[in-house]
Amino acid sequence: MTIDLRSDTLTRPTDAMRRAMAEAEVGDDVYGEDPTVAELERRVAELFGHEGALFTPTGSMANVLAVASLVSPGEEVLCEASAHIARAELGAHGAFTGLTMRTWRDPRGQVDLPAIREMYAPDMGPFFVRTKAIAVENTHNFAGGAVLPLADLQGLRAWADSVGVGVHLDGARIWNAHVATGVPLSSYGACVDVMAVCLSKGLGAPVGSLLVGSTDAIAQARVRRKRMGGGMRQVGILAAAGLHALDQHVDRLAEDHANARLLAEACGLDPASVDTNIVVVERDDAAEFVAGAKREGVLVAPVGPRAVRLVTHLDVSAEDAKAAAVVLSRL
Repeated sequence: MTIDLRSDTLTRPTDAMRRAMAEAEVGDDVYGEDPTVAELERRVAELFGHEGALFTPTGSMANVLAVASLVSPGEEVLCEASAHIARAELGAHGAFTGLTMRTWRDPRGQVDLPAIREMYAPDMGPFFVRTKAIAVENTHNFAGGAVLPLADLQGLRAWADSVGVGVHLDGARIWNAHVATGVPLSSYGACVDVMAVCLSKGLGAPVGSLLVGSTDAIAQARVRRKRMGGGMRQVGILAAAGLHALDQHVDRLAEDHANARLLAEACGLDPASVDTNIVVVERDDAAEFVAGAKREGVLVAPVGPRAVRLVTHLDVSAEDAKAAAVVLSRL
């Protein structure tokens, strides 16, 4: 048996989710006539306290659309140096929308408001790039699933309002932050202008993310989505998986967090340092460690020459985590 800890994107739809997909009522979403998509969009917008939402095939597309609603060509977004939008979306933001990007650095991917204030560039005429948005990531993938404290997000929101810049949240794993902290989803939503949330990671849907924001932002994004080739037809089959995931797979994320702490302890880390479902292990022999784990039936992923990532998810049971912990501890 193989225990796959490479990513929480590897989950397969449960039998109940497959039934929901098979029975979904559908229509042509490009015409705005798919009732299941409309219900998913309405429900997600409501959860985060925003006016609307737009279903997209990927989180990368949702992020591009979200940031583009705030930042025009030749303007900039500020983000943490290891943010997903900067490091893992193949330069899509610059390639598709013409914006530029500058970064601050924090080992836990946190909001560094003093650094952001220092970097901020107001409109200074036709010589300088103007800052139009700040992007944050919660939880922060490459910082080991770290949660951003609500107070820091609220502080960023207040400052951004004072200077007239937008706030974008890459909330691919916002569900994990919500379960780990108990912070209502609407409280996270209140801190940002636009956000992207993912259904195909911790929630276990086979595909799909949503852009969440104002009516105007969603209308603009709907046009851009079509231009980027993201218009979809009878996509209620996929949206039904998302609705099922919202009903069945949010609270159970606590199990993934507990399993991640178990793995962290097996690797010699303080389990209290693991906020959610991602564990990053520093190893000088990262490639050897990955290969050794694979030989014993445990798949983990290198995320650098000296770092290995372990991710717990819907398809990793408590028993699987215990078995993997034995292997990882021995290695």
